[in-house]
Amino acid sequence: MSEIRQAQVALLQCEVVEEEVRLSLADLGRACNAELALVQQLVEYGVIQPEGGEPQAWVFTGASLRRTRVALRLLHDLELNLPGAAVAVDLLDEIARLQRALRAAQHG
Repeated sequence: MSEIRQAQVALLQCEVVEEEVRLSLADLGRACNAELALVQQLVEYGVIQPEGGEPQAWVFTGASLRRTRVALRLLHDLELNLPGAAVAVDLLDEIARLQRALRAAQHG
């Protein structure tokens, strides 16, 4: 019974973001309720990687939106600094990638 309850909670926390989503710097800031300067710092620390040269021309994907939201939660909830949040986001993505690979190996 507790496994079912845990699965339901996980589904409630799930957020579907399409990879094809294209966001400007301003759009990403609004979507995450973040100051543009903070979003630019996330770019500087490698948390997100925009397409385009100058900030006015930057375009972000759905993956950037997800990574930005995760980084902001780490910054605010756990009070990590930017370098720590950058490392944590990368590690969380690596864990997710390894879990997908393990599931594929077990079912494939």
